[in-house]
Amino acid sequence: MLLGQQFPNAVLLEGSRLPPLHASKHFLNLTNGMEMASLLHQLQLPFSVVRMRSTCLEQQAFEALMLELDANLLLAAALGHSCVVWDCGCRNKHNGAPRALWYGLEFVRFALQRFWLGDGGPAHLRGHNVAQDFEAACRRFHPSTKKRLRYYKRYLAPRVVQQGVQLHGFFKRTQHDEDYEFFVDLAQQHCGSESTANAVDGCPRGSHWQVHKFGGTCMASPDRLKAVAELIINEPAQQTVTVVSAMGSCAESPVKVTDLILNMIDKAARQDAAFLVDLAALQEKHVETAKKLLGQGPELTAFVSRLMDDIGNLKAMLQAICIAGMATDAFVDFVVGHGELWSAQLLAATCKQMGADVAFMDTRDVLVVTPTSDGTSVDLDEEASNKRLDEWFKQHGNHKLVIATGFIAKNQKGQATTLKRNGSDFSATIMGALFRSGHITIWTDVDGVYSADPRKVPEAVCLPSLTYHEAWELSYFGANVLHPRTTLPAMKYSIPIAIRNFFNLAAPGTQVLDLEAEQKFSKGAVTIKGFATIDNVCLINIEGTGMVGVPGIASAVFSTVRDAGVNVIMISQASSEHSICFAVKGSEGDTAVAVLKKRFADSISAGRVSGVERIDNCCVLAAVGQGMVRRKGVAATMMGALAKANVNIKALAQGSSEYNITVLIDQKDSERALRAVHSRFYLSDVPIGVGIVGPGLIGGTLIEQLREQAVQLREEFNIDIRVLGIADSKHMLTSEGGIDLANWRQQWESNKQPSDLQAFGDALASSYIPNLAIVDCTASDAPPAHYLEWMGKGLNIITPNKKLGSGPLERYQAVRRMQRESYIHFFYEGTVGAGLPIIGTLKHLLETGDKAQLVEGVFSGTLSFIFNTFGDGRPFSEIVKDAKAQGYTEPDPRDDLNGTDVARKVAILARECGLMLELDDIPVESLVPEPLRSCKTAEEYMSRLPEFDADMAAKLDAARASGEVLRYVGVVDVKAGKGSVELRRYPASHPFAQLQGSDNIIAFTTARYGKQQPLIVRGPGAGAAVTAGGVFSDLLRLAAYLGAPS
Repeated sequence: MLLGQQFPNAVLLEGSRLPPLHASKHFLNLTNGMEMASLLHQLQLPFSVVRMRSTCLEQQAFEALMLELDANLLLAAALGHSCVVWDCGCRNKHNGAPRALWYGLEFVRFALQRFWLGDGGPAHLRGHNVAQDFEAACRRFHPSTKKRLRYYKRYLAPRVVQQGVQLHGFFKRTQHDEDYEFFVDLAQQHCGSESTANAVDGCPRGSHWQVHKFGGTCMASPDRLKAVAELIINEPAQQTVTVVSAMGSCAESPVKVTDLILNMIDKAARQDAAFLVDLAALQEKHVETAKKLLGQGPELTAFVSRLMDDIGNLKAMLQAICIAGMATDAFVDFVVGHGELWSAQLLAATCKQMGADVAFMDTRDVLVVTPTSDGTSVDLDEEASNKRLDEWFKQHGNHKLVIATGFIAKNQKGQATTLKRNGSDFSATIMGALFRSGHITIWTDVDGVYSADPRKVPEAVCLPSLTYHEAWELSYFGANVLHPRTTLPAMKYSIPIAIRNFFNLAAPGTQVLDLEAEQKFSKGAVTIKGFATIDNVCLINIEGTGMVGVPGIASAVFSTVRDAGVNVIMISQASSEHSICFAVKGSEGDTAVAVLKKRFADSISAGRVSGVERIDNCCVLAAVGQGMVRRKGVAATMMGALAKANVNIKALAQGSSEYNITVLIDQKDSERALRAVHSRFYLSDVPIGVGIVGPGLIGGTLIEQLREQAVQLREEFNIDIRVLGIADSKHMLTSEGGIDLANWRQQWESNKQPSDLQAFGDALASSYIPNLAIVDCTASDAPPAHYLEWMGKGLNIITPNKKLGSGPLERYQAVRRMQRESYIHFFYEGTVGAGLPIIGTLKHLLETGDKAQLVEGVFSGTLSFIFNTFGDGRPFSEIVKDAKAQGYTEPDPRDDLNGTDVARKVAILARECGLMLELDDIPVESLVPEPLRSCKTAEEYMSRLPEFDADMAAKLDAARASGEVLRYVGVVDVKAGKGSVELRRYPASHPFAQLQGSDNIIAFTTARYGKQQPLIVRGPGAGAAVTAGGVFSDLLRLAAYLGAPS
């Protein structure tokens, strides 16, 4: 305005601001450039002057002139000049004044847009019909003005309509202004004038616009509508377009508008007059909302008046549908869009009442779409929509805030239609493209796009960013992201899209960007962005030797299913060309098989095609991420995670773009597979969920050891062990996220439920953690009966329980077979020697080619203590009593002295050596006297045991007389193919004679380790701490198998 004060007889022309060179306005003097330069110099503003050669009017001179303007603009930017002056030539009409003015407005507009916004070059000017363009431009003017303009038409430049650019202009009266009013009219018609409030010549497009879209949940109640209004009014953007859906449902307002409208249409088509009840509910919801939002006043009156008109029209239309007993697509499209109209009108009225500069836009007045060939979506007619957007702005003027309806548009015939699925989101990105906005925000009720479906994977994370392609891929595979078509308008103009939570404004949401911007945003930190599944698909397989090398087979297959209207989800073909398989929706499987059998009937009868096979109950699992292109081994990592989760892959597909890897798996494995791959890429390297059966002495000690080591395992070894369940014979406790081991006993007492080992296994198998194990710390027969069932559900087994390893041979072999044929592990180191590496040592010897000949040892810590102590002068019964008092024996010492426990260990070792012995095949020398075996209680047994002290003393004396000691041992004689448990005598120099306390000792005689120097393993073989430690070691060995660092 400072310039206007210096030149009071001037008309100031002003449109929307251009992106400035250095954050300041640019003034255009379209009359006398040097006079303007003088003023700028007085104001001490740095400036550049561009003198336009007004005589260069011919078409062929345009490119040269454009290049000259580019050079001047670049020079001005380099000099840091904040003002650029164009001197367009002489003002006298006989010397081309209209030509100069028109030329300046159009040509400089084009130059600036190309310089700042990067549009095309001078080639855009080629091929224009100058006279035709000029005549079209002149239609806006008064007939007398047209007559004078036609006089100069041979001089005028082609009319170049550029979107989103208007100029700040300065137009000064001089002493030669014979046609002053004519030129003012021309300038105001062309650029707009500050003298007409909000008047613009079309939409002022540019990055200063921000687009917001609010879904139905955000608009569901008066309070939420008010919050939306406050948010957009306080939006710092220069101008804002807000696209809204129809009102959704919430606790205080359960009516979901769009669903109710569709229900009304359905009832009317079925000639059910109950649609009138729904119409009344629709009216009531909007009237009550308007009353709470607007209060009594003109805004409420205006809204309700318009609403009642619409309700009357809808009632008449629905009655017509009811009479006809059917609803055409055109009727449905017209009726269903009213929810968006009313919510947008309500929001616009609310914003206006709050003092905002706002305009309501019915997008049916702007958007022109054409249906796609399949009728499931629409394509935007961008040229027609841009023209209608310009007309809308000419009619309604320029406002800071535009409230637009989502979901609705018109077709090329001018009929109301919708944007189909995800139409409101599509409306938002279309608006972003038409306005050339700087950003689009989709407001919803989730924090953003997640790495997996949180309902299936509770530890899914909200992604900070995605590329457009990644959003497409995830959306195709069913993830809750923007529909693939929704991103297209934004992608065309590289407009960022943010997906944010309206109910959690602190959450940053997910940004959807082009590849370059996304890489800068995320710094390439994440390789795979997300995982998604398509459930309930079937695999169609066509194979035959006659297909090899025959051109056109694939074309015939897929054209056949296309013509049948069957959508192909994924395709996989072996390089041998022997077979082609593809996945379709389960509901389309019968159709696909039928049409293919008909198409290839001759080939099938001739044997060239073996047949068309259908495999039901399948699921498609996809991993998506453009980071896969730069990183090796991603596919191997994914396949390994699936294998370790015991998930079988039926088919595999990966495009050369490497944006996604798709596998086909059994439907029953869907959630387990999704959790497995997600955990492998997003959680610690090795997450393991554990269920502990038997929280007694050993189990309780194991839980304490896990608690103490949890932090170190996570931080140093990337192993995350979570106890998901605890069970005993009477009760059980489960937790999806993991039991707090610091107070597990309190949780056990307060939350336990009746024990059911089958249900316990089911609860673990349904966990989102991919690697799962059950640790059986009992000595019961009940848990081993479930091992095979648990392993079939993907649960690894770790146990010190000897009942499986020494139990029925058929069950033992079935478990070992399951172990060999799958990725399920069965670890049982603790069954022999507690924490001593007995099983592992024997396995190592055998796996490296050594041949076991004899395995013998003191396998019972209890009996080791008794015979290491027996001989100190006390009778045998006193030694047993002392052992019981110190906790070395079972509550009934006969359970130790009868030798059954040692026999079980012998059976386990014999089976490891290849001797498939049943427990009954092993002779056992019991240390319980025959008369005492029938004692009803342990107390009775202990009271009568001294009666037999003389027998044991005699055996001890006989051994001492020969310089030997007594040891109760188990023996596996591999050469003889048998095992035994007996009380033996050993020389005082024998390693077994050197034992102390409750130590175990085992001697391995093999081809490498001869009888004279067997391999000896010795150490504590009993006690809760060492047994729990052995189980813990097995658990860490499982983690190593699953990929933890060694």
